[in-house]
Amino acid sequence: MTTAIVLVVLSAIVLILLIRVAADQYLSPKASDDPAEKIRFVDIEAFRNLIDPAEADYLRNQLPAHEFRKIHRERLRAAVEYVRYAAQNAALLLKIAETARYSSEPATAQAAEKLLDNAIRLRLYAFEMIPRLYVAMLVPRHGLPTMRVADRYEQMTRQIILLGVKFPVSGNL
Repeated sequence: MTTAIVLVVLSAIVLILLIRVAADQYLSPKASDDPAEKIRFVDIEAFRNLIDPAEADYLRNQLPAHEFRKIHRERLRAAVEYVRYAAQNAALLLKIAETARYSSEPATAQAAEKLLDNAIRLRLYAFEMIPRLYVAMLVPRHGLPTMRVADRYEQMTRQIILLGVKFPVSGNL
């Protein structure tokens, strides 16, 4: 009985700490509240190359097994980072789209709605894809995830251009 009480008290303390940390992070003033300044660059072509099954097959045929597994894991770790960046960018673009969807200009509001839809789908695909990439790291013969994240990211990038959002960095998202 005493153990159960101790566990409940510890759980409550941990929950309070987590809520406090989350609230501090959410409420703390940022150096810049402009989401466009926090966008990270994602090279779609490099990402496509990393998860291309034909490329993996080529490497598998050209390298010794132990070397292939090592390089395969490195490539998939890089792909995970690309997916994380894309998901973070999508979260930032959700904020931009949310404000733009109430625009008095119909074309802007429509583009914002499409961007909102694609950003949500991209985040869902990203959260689905990351575990699959880790499984592919552990089991190299396991099929690589599909290109849906890359396709959705490209669609989202085109919709950002339609919205006319200006980013501080040059080049693509």
